[in-house]
Amino acid sequence: MAFELNLTCALLMIGAYLLGSISSAVLVCRALGYEDPRTLGSGNPGATNVWRTSSKHAAAITFVADLLKGTLPVWLALQFGLSLLEAALCGLAAVIGHMLPVFFRFRGGKGVATFLGACLGIDPLLALSQISLWLVTMLTFRRSSVASITCALATPLLCYWQQPELLPVLGLMSLLLIISHRNNIRRLISGSEQRL
Repeated sequence: MAFELNLTCALLMIGAYLLGSISSAVLVCRALGYEDPRTLGSGNPGATNVWRTSSKHAAAITFVADLLKGTLPVWLALQFGLSLLEAALCGLAAVIGHMLPVFFRFRGGKGVATFLGACLGIDPLLALSQISLWLVTMLTFRRSSVASITCALATPLLCYWQQPELLPVLGLMSLLLIISHRNNIRRLISGSEQRL
C-alpha cells in the first residue's frame, strides 16, 4: 500500500518543526545568566558548546530539553493513532526544526540530542544501542563530533536490524546529522578538532 500523508500527520509534523525550532541552548543560557552560546566557542547552540562555554549544569538541561523535542512529537503521533512511520516523520520534522529553527533565523544546532530523542520515542532499544555506541566512542576518542558521526553512520545499520521499515526516514535523519557536522569533519581531517 502506498504511503499517504494524512492531515493529522501533516499538522503534527508542523507542530514538531515548531517545537524543534525552540532553541533550548539559547533559552537555558539566558535563564541561567550565561552568554548566548551562538556567540561563544563553536557558535553551535547545542549541549556540547554549552558545556564548553557555560557549565555542565546548563549543558545537562539543554541536552534533556533537546532530547524531549524529539521524543514528544513521536509520542504524540502514536497517541493520535498514527503509524510508526508517520511518528518517525514527526521526529524528522523536529530534527529539521532544531537544525533550521524559524524562531532563530534558521541558525540551529546539529540535531544529535533531538535525533536521539526521536529514536527513543520510536524504539527505546534502538535508542539504547545508539546511546551506548555514542558513549563508547566518546570515551575512546574524547570528541563529541566523532561520537555523533559514528552514531549517525551506524544508525541505518541498527535500523535495518531493528526497524527496517523506518530505514528511509532514519537514514535521512542520519544523513542530515552528518551534513551538520561537515565543519567538524574538516577539522578532524586537519587535526584541529577540540577534545571535550
